Amino acid sequence: MRVGIGHDTHRLEPGLPLWLGGVRVEHSHGLAGHSDADVVLHAVTDALLGAAGLGDIGDAYPDADPRWRGADSALFVTETVARLNRDGWRVVNLDVIIFAQAPKLGPAKEAIRDNLARLVGLPAGAVNVKAKTGEHVGHIGRAEAMACQAVVLIERPNS
Repeated sequence: MRVGIGHDTHRLEPGLPLWLGGVRVEHSHGLAGHSDADVVLHAVTDALLGAAGLGDIGDAYPDADPRWRGADSALFVTETVARLNRDGWRVVNLDVIIFAQAPKLGPAKEAIRDNLARLVGLPAGAVNVKAKTGEHVGHIGRAEAMACQAVVLIERPNS
């Protein structure tokens, strides 16, 4: 068994769509980045890569590569899970914390959890999504950015 942790932060900008965990969340601002800037899927990809000792998202999907401009970050997760599966790993569970002052994410957490479970091939009960505000402190609290931390457990069942 191995554990991986991932983190990502992106700026919020007006008029962009907000994608969190592959789910469109209604908000006046969205996350800016090279791909769709989904901080949840980026943190999950980082955690998966880290658990398997495969570097980080910048190594696997560099933002200098035009292939990833505007990319749906679900691709990063599904390709990474497939890579781990080819190497004999399977995901056991996933836990994420989304840091956002606004919008309130309570209504979206279940949809995000269900989509994450689908992407990593787990039952919804093996995935947890938490949301925390910045308590009006720092770039999260001033609603200038959102961030996510993810922790994943992987195992090789036949080892």
